[in-house]
Amino acid sequence: MREIVHLQVGQCGNQIGAKFWEVISSEHGIDGEGKYTGTDPLQTERLNVYYTEAAGGKYVPRAVLVDLEPGIVDTIRATPMGQLYKPDNFCWGTSGAGNNWAKGFYTEGAELCDKVLEMVRKECESSDCLQGFQMTHSLGGG
Repeated sequence: MREIVHLQVGQCGNQIGAKFWEVISSEHGIDGEGKYTGTDPLQTERLNVYYTEAAGGKYVPRAVLVDLEPGIVDTIRATPMGQLYKPDNFCWGTSGAGNNWAKGFYTEGAELCDKVLEMVRKECESSDCLQGFQMTHSLGGG
């Protein structure tokens, strides 16, 4: 089976990504705790593309969530689907970029770069046959 690593970056990317995981989990019969609750065997046919099967039959998204401020990440954790994500794959800064591209690129974002790359590396190494990456983010800024 080929796997995809999903990256959610920034407020926009995290909001779109959270909705993506909500929809795909519903389509595959996965509840907010990662348990399969579906009734159709076709739902489980390609679960391993986006999910890693953890202990106890729990399915965890192969996703890395990144933002320069903790607000949106905390909001995602507080949703019914928030327990679905792997806690080690959340990465956030403290102050944000304040709508300043240079601050996000050269200072605040640069500080998180190594940590994010390490998270992505771990997700890639835990895959059997990595197919590619999927990324949700804003193109025009916040």
